[in-house]
Order: sequence, then C-alpha cells, then structure tokens
Amino acid sequence: MDFAVYYDNQRKLIENFLETRMAKKGISKVDDAMAYSLLAGGKRIRPVLLMATAEALGKKGYNYLPVACGLEMIHTYSLIHDDLPCMDDDDYRRGRLTNHKVFGEAMAVLAGDGLLTLAFEVMLEQKNVDPAVLIEVVREMAMCAGNYGMVGGQGLDLEAEGKEISTEELRKLHAGKTGALFIGAVRGGAHLAGATDEQLLALTKFADLLGLAFQITDDILDVEGDAEAMGKPVGSDAKNQKSTYVSLYSLEGAKALAAKTVDEALQCLEIFGDKADALREITKLMCNRKN
Repeated sequence: MDFAVYYDNQRKLIENFLETRMAKKGISKVDDAMAYSLLAGGKRIRPVLLMATAEALGKKGYNYLPVACGLEMIHTYSLIHDDLPCMDDDDYRRGRLTNHKVFGEAMAVLAGDGLLTLAFEVMLEQKNVDPAVLIEVVREMAMCAGNYGMVGGQGLDLEAEGKEISTEELRKLHAGKTGALFIGAVRGGAHLAGATDEQLLALTKFADLLGLAFQITDDILDVEGDAEAMGKPVGSDAKNQKSTYVSLYSLEGAKALAAKTVDEALQCLEIFGDKADALREITKLMCNRKN
C-alpha cells in the first residue's frame, strides 16, 4: 500500500465532511470559534484510525464518516479546553494562536461545549448502520470521552501536578487522558464493521497499547521536539511540574519503552493479515512523528 496516498485521501474526506458540516450555522458567533479550531488542520489520527479499523474488517471506512468526524469534534473540544489558562495555559496550537487567545476565554469555553454537543448530533446522523449498534458505539464514545476516560484522566492530571507519582499511576492517568479516545476510535470502527468477540478483544488491546506508545512519544517530543515543527511550545510538562514517562524512565528509557510498546501493539494485528496494513502504518506514523 502507498500509505502516503491513502492517508492523504482519508484526510481529504474528513476535511471535506467537517467543512460541510460547519457550514451549517448556529445562532451566534460561537460558530466562528468552533470552526477556528476544528478546521485548523491537524493529523486527524482518530477518525482515520476508526476508518482504518473498519477496513481491517473488510468494510469501507468512508461509510462511517459521521461517527469518525464526531470523534474528531470531541478531540478538538478537549484541545480548546486543555489550552485554557486554568488548565495548561498554552498560547499556540497547530502553529497558530490558541482559541482563547483569539476569541477570549469565555467564548473558547463555549466553543468547546459546542463541539462536544455537536459531536453526538453528527454521530447520530450516521446512516446504514443497525440502530442498536450505533447506540452502543455512541454510548462507548461518551464513556471514553467522559469521567471514565478522557475527562477523568484530565482530572488525574490536574491532581498530579507538582507531585511525584508512580509508573502505575501515570499509566492510569494517560490511559484516560490520551488512550481512551484511541480505544473509542478503534472499538467504534470495530462495532460498526461487525467485529467478532475475538477481533474486538485484539483490537481493544491494540488501541490500548497504541495510546500508551503515543503518549510516551508525546512526552519525548516535549523534551527534544522542535517547537516550530510541533506548532506549539515544548517544555510545558516541566513548566507545569508534571510527571512523564521521560521523568520516570529517563529519555533513553522512555524511547526503549515506546519501541517495545509499538511492537506489542503490532502483534495484536496479526490475526487480520494484510487488511490491517493501514493500521500498522498509522501506528508507525504516530510513534515516529516529529510533531
């Protein structure tokens, strides 16, 4: 497979869907703030991951764009709120000013709220899926995004600032904060494509390991990444006194752990043969990235 072409095509489908959906205006200027962050580009890893999972099970990923793009809206809302002064207090995201620096803190909060609620509206517009399956997918997405997952992980992250935490506590924190949406993406694609119990188990384990490898890579980039390439400042973890895989394992130890975790994740895909090649390439892309 020519993964560069595949990835570019998937991203174009996602961008077109998001642009079309955001052309439907609400009743206030909050739409502008929502669109500012949602249409700012980015890797679109989570929706691509959902679509590639469906393809590993023999289905066409583009058939599930509403659910995939709803997930991207959830991810984007989390970034808007994460950048706020009361959270990470970051000024730049994806190479330009963060939402609150352009629209103000109050409007940024509303933009995040708007994207979160729009996400579920868009997901439920999914056609050609058994309603019971779609309800289960949306339920799991809500769990992955909420206090069982991403929001819960963010809470643990705030509680851990300025404290030394164990590797087990760090793993739990990031399994929620970062890993949960990867699990939501992969399990969402699996459910939509009719995965068997065996396939769902393998894909869930894959997603969990992928989320871990992604976070370790993130921690490494926060130490040795290039701010211009990343489109945001580096060193924010140290500034906010956060425990990371680098602080607990050392830089070289974190790199070794990332490589081991990637290998374990790829092993989970063996039962899918070459149909999972896109998932394999996404894994390598995510964990060898420079931004």
